[in-house]
Amino acid sequence: MIIDVLTLFPEMFTSLNHSILKRAQDDGIITINVTNIRDFASAPHFKCDDEPYGGGAGMVMLCVPLFKAIESIIKPNSKIYYMSPRGKVFKQAIAKDMSKLEHIVLLCGHYEGIDQRVIDYFNIEELSIGDYVLTGGELPAMVVIDTVARLIPNVITSESLDSESFSAGLLEYDQYTRPAEYKGMKVPEILLSGHHANIEKWRTQNSLDNTLKNRPDLLDK
Repeated sequence: MIIDVLTLFPEMFTSLNHSILKRAQDDGIITINVTNIRDFASAPHFKCDDEPYGGGAGMVMLCVPLFKAIESIIKPNSKIYYMSPRGKVFKQAIAKDMSKLEHIVLLCGHYEGIDQRVIDYFNIEELSIGDYVLTGGELPAMVVIDTVARLIPNVITSESLDSESFSAGLLEYDQYTRPAEYKGMKVPEILLSGHHANIEKWRTQNSLDNTLKNRPDLLDK
């Protein structure tokens, strides 16, 4: 998969060059390109925003640099997403669908957003990572990249994906490792028993308990 990011702050994405994402890039499973939108603005000031038509607070990102930036990377198989608080809430099911695409473009807005003509012309899908507002789309784009990339085959093991939160509509069960007792707190005996069927039953019940406690809305579905 190829992931292109369009942003005014490319330096923020250096965090993607570590851990699992770095290994996936080194292995050629994913390619992440970060493009500075300002490179497509006009000299001498390379201005990328202006006051909104109709008045109001803040600034809006100009359509011309955005058009040029998108046109420089778009392909016939590209799917473009704009990180926006008014977008569809990003969930695991959306991430799974995105992980099957060949090329995704993540557009990071700033200020009061971007000129609507960019969204309309390129048929861009808007995505939000939650019901709150951030200063820009860079952090949401990184969340999307990390979530989608780990679902691509060979990035992490399929066994890890099968047992984690949301994979079966429930939250993940509690995890423990050595030592078996610490500060008087013991690992549940069943996990030390070696009885795989009983361990699986315990994990299923524990997943249900965690979901009921923290996300009962998932059980309603």
